[in-house]
Amino acid sequence: MLSEKPWRAEGVIQFCLAQIVCLCLGIATVFVLRKFGVHGFQSDEGLGSIMVGTLCLQGAAWPLILFFLRQHGVGWGTAFGIRGPRPGLALFSAVGFFLVVLPVVLLLQWASISALEKLGLPSENQAAVELLTNAHSGWTIVYLGVFAVVIAPVAEEFIFRGMLFPFLKQLGKPGLAWFGASALFALIHLNAPTFVPLFVFALALTWLYEWTDNLLAPITAHALFNAANLAFLLWQIQHPPA
Repeated sequence: MLSEKPWRAEGVIQFCLAQIVCLCLGIATVFVLRKFGVHGFQSDEGLGSIMVGTLCLQGAAWPLILFFLRQHGVGWGTAFGIRGPRPGLALFSAVGFFLVVLPVVLLLQWASISALEKLGLPSENQAAVELLTNAHSGWTIVYLGVFAVVIAPVAEEFIFRGMLFPFLKQLGKPGLAWFGASALFALIHLNAPTFVPLFVFALALTWLYEWTDNLLAPITAHALFNAANLAFLLWQIQHPPA
């Protein structure tokens, strides 16, 4: 059972507003640089566009999280489960969770792509996936790898599981906490074929957090999931079908 969190409404609102401002600034930056024809910003798959997009959302979340924790007098070690209840069990549970959930999510993704194709709708890859596929620099792959395995899991798990889920649940809105936060998690990835798989994945991560009462568990499971997807994509790139 998840323990009660000391998150105050004004702190959550301030965090969300600051995150929206950072996102808007990032969009405006990409728009201006694209208008001036700056290299790397000519498409959504350009390295510059990807870097600004990731840094203004998940990247900006890191300092915002530290400020949010300071507002509430909570140490980062406690908030992220390093000093939480049974961190060893949390890590072990995350590995078991990953092994069970990964094939389910991949199956759902395949079903979503098939359904969209049958409906005659586009089933495009996410911009970051397109960039990785067309990457000609090792630094691009390194950046996307660090982002996918470290930056994004920490930021997203704190926002959606660590902050929004307990806050909404403690407001007496468990349905919104479970399904609303999970739907928002899937929506921010801006990709139709992955919406349903990521929604289900988010619900499963929420259950893992609820069960372990340790944010380290969903962070680890999320990082493993992203690492597996990245490794599979790199293998596909290096071994194209004949």
